[in-house]
Amino acid sequence: MPDVFINFRTGDEESAATLIERDLSARFGSEKIFRDSKSIRAGEAFPQRLLSAVHGSRVMLAVIGPRWLVARGQDGRNALDDEQDWIRRELLAAKDYGVRVIPVLVGEHTARLDSAAMPPVLSWLAEVQYRRFNNRNADADLATIAAELVGLVPGLVDRTTAGAGESGRSDTTTTARDVRGDIINVTGTSGPVHVGRGSQFNGPTTYIAGRGDQP
Repeated sequence: MPDVFINFRTGDEESAATLIERDLSARFGSEKIFRDSKSIRAGEAFPQRLLSAVHGSRVMLAVIGPRWLVARGQDGRNALDDEQDWIRRELLAAKDYGVRVIPVLVGEHTARLDSAAMPPVLSWLAEVQYRRFNNRNADADLATIAAELVGLVPGLVDRTTAGAGESGRSDTTTTARDVRGDIINVTGTSGPVHVGRGSQFNGPTTYIAGRGDQP
């Protein structure tokens, strides 16, 4: 069951939604991030699958671009006014199920949501703290969103940062021996290591194995 549900409208920054989903999938695992066209398999009944995924999620990211409020349905009305509109249904399901919803405003020109401009049943979304995603700052914005999710979802681990030390290096040891067999280089170690027959030196250093202290 996914932890994060990506809510977005086709025709309104769907490319941004795809980019966000792919980045988060790389960080947390594809099974943790739900995006309908990726996550629903051929032949599955999508209404049940969508609502089940919302129910099982911890966080919904509502990706909102400049056309989000003004998009029209097939009948020419505002899409959000249609009770069968899936963006509306997913948002209301998240609220009913107690799933945290984070609006993600795409680009510099997407205005903050105005409750007066929204259907009354969705007016609460205008009062929710939002985040922005801008292509100019894509790396930083994606990292911010990922960090927020780690803090909100127990057990969610960012694979791209896990295991790194404070200096950004992994706690690994690399050794290299020259052709004579008596010079050993020890690099990248953060714990006790002993090689050869001489004194031990931790860190990026070179010593003569079996010949006493470092020259």
